[in-house]
Amino acid sequence: MKNFKNTSKRLVAGLFAVCLLSLTLSSCLKDHSTVPATPVALLSVIQDSPGQTPLDFTLDGMRVNANQIVYGGGLDYFRAYVGNRTAAFTRSGTGSTIFSDTLTLKQNFAYTLCLVGKSATPGFLVLTDAITQPASGSANLRFVNLSPDAPAVDLAVKDGAVLVANKGFKGFSNFSPIVGKTYTFEIRQAGTNTVLTTLTNVSINSGYVYTIYLRGLAGATDATKLTADLITNAYPSLN
Repeated sequence: MKNFKNTSKRLVAGLFAVCLLSLTLSSCLKDHSTVPATPVALLSVIQDSPGQTPLDFTLDGMRVNANQIVYGGGLDYFRAYVGNRTAAFTRSGTGSTIFSDTLTLKQNFAYTLCLVGKSATPGFLVLTDAITQPASGSANLRFVNLSPDAPAVDLAVKDGAVLVANKGFKGFSNFSPIVGKTYTFEIRQAGTNTVLTTLTNVSINSGYVYTIYLRGLAGATDATKLTADLITNAYPSLN
């Protein structure tokens, strides 16, 4: 089986994919030291709380981001020590905490931490990214609803099948197989044909693992309007 690599790339918001770690958290990074490896997990971060000013992300009080995290942005997977860690979002320039909570990270697990909710009532959604090698000719796809005020929604292929049904705020699916090709995805009000937003002409590549996120506010017409983003969680190595 091909070596399988983790990455996180927000195609719409402009995060850049980098090869960080394999699923064993070892093959992509070269460690030339003789010090025994410290147990780590993988953690990525997404800021999908509409209306927030630019933020910083900290673990146990240590800032992780080099650049401010804006709405719709985040951090690619990075290694984090396992155990109970205090995660916080703070306002860039002031250091005031907008939300903080304890994460429990397990060795060799991958997680995505999402800042969600309206700006006055932010909170966390922590996803365990159970990433496995897709079957030949297929990709794996997950859907997550991070819109705090949209109705429950379905993820569907335009003029095709419903892939994920009836997910309310903070609802999410498992990673499921999907044939690798170009799609137009629709986010519909659950159980109806009412389209709330779309992802048009999206290339789904065989061997990759993806997540589609719904973010934004149902009644907004500005930058916080309902939007669907596609993130690449993992891709096959060329080695």
